[in-house]
Amino acid sequence: MNISEKIIARHAGVEHVEAGQLVVANLDLVMANDVTGPPAIKEFEKIGMPPFDPNKIALIPDHFQPSKDIKSADLAKAMRDFSKKHHIKHYYEAGRVGIEHVILPEFGIVGPGMLIIGADSHTCTYGAVNAFSTGVGTTDLAVGLATGKAWFKVPEAINVKLVGNKPKNICGKDIILTLIGRIGVDGALYKALEFTDDGVAQLSMTDRLTISNMAIEAGAKAGLFPFDEITKQYVDGRAQQPYVAVNPDPDAQYSSTVEINLSELVPVVALPHLPENVKPASELSSIKIDQVVIGSCTNGRLEDLQTAAEILNGRKVHPDVRCIIIPGSPAVYKEAMHRGWLDIFIDAGCVVSTPTCGPCLGGYMGILSAGERCVSTTNRNFRGRMGHVDSEVYLAGPLVAAASAVNGFIS
Repeated sequence: MNISEKIIARHAGVEHVEAGQLVVANLDLVMANDVTGPPAIKEFEKIGMPPFDPNKIALIPDHFQPSKDIKSADLAKAMRDFSKKHHIKHYYEAGRVGIEHVILPEFGIVGPGMLIIGADSHTCTYGAVNAFSTGVGTTDLAVGLATGKAWFKVPEAINVKLVGNKPKNICGKDIILTLIGRIGVDGALYKALEFTDDGVAQLSMTDRLTISNMAIEAGAKAGLFPFDEITKQYVDGRAQQPYVAVNPDPDAQYSSTVEINLSELVPVVALPHLPENVKPASELSSIKIDQVVIGSCTNGRLEDLQTAAEILNGRKVHPDVRCIIIPGSPAVYKEAMHRGWLDIFIDAGCVVSTPTCGPCLGGYMGILSAGERCVSTTNRNFRGRMGHVDSEVYLAGPLVAAASAVNGFIS
């Protein structure tokens, strides 16, 4: 079996599963945010059962928080009231909250071998720490809250072989955008992406979290990395419970194989309005921009901010550009402050935000007007995603984003 099949089989209580099989499996974590949590809570209350385990539920108000208006305050209150009523262990709000897919790995709430569902499509992020995690809809989440179980069709898996040596100017964002550009936004529809081969060892945990996060942008059910020394270094001393490391069998079955030679990669950008519209950044210097966003569940970690700080140090954001920096968690914010990066950002002319999803989904902290263009380290560039339907979002890693902020055009 491959990684996905092993994790699902163990949680279904069976020795073996294979692609296409339907199973009901026990969950290690059920997660929701301030957009998806309140409607799931309403459905949950119709079931008439208590939560299956208050210690295995995470409710993270991060999309419109701190509350931007009355409606978002009402959403947060629904989460807060539910958490107090049912003594939910993993409830974090303003001052203690960061972006859900940043803080759950950071806090050690997710870890190797776990089976996780979340009412957010980017729940697949936790595959970076060797978990099978996937996004679900409102009713599946409600049933998960009540029973601690979910049904799965065991997905086929694509073996993404990473070979060659990763150049210094290449990050996880370039790798996953290159893959999506190659196979398309539906190239892995209801399949798992499993990353293998020697190139995996060259990827930091930040790289892996970015790559797994955007597996859904290729249509994938999950994006998983094997357990190796980098995984062990990240989770040891962080994991809040014992974990089970999972690696594929030597004869694991995959529906297909895609090989990416890291040494051949260049910094890339996904043009509007799909993540598959990928071109080298070097070919796009004619595109002038109005805004840059560096942050999100995709690229709001410490390593991402370090990359941006190295570019912006001693430089100024172009006078025609607004640059918004959004640390992914309080810990990232605090460490960036201690390292002097916030001074670099502010001196360069950036806005530094509290940890929040913010403009990524058109929330707040940087909404675009008609005709405006933004280079963003977020994960989606659908029409109207960050504001007006006639605005444009260009997806890139923090190096390209920071360089573009300085030059005023994609760089």
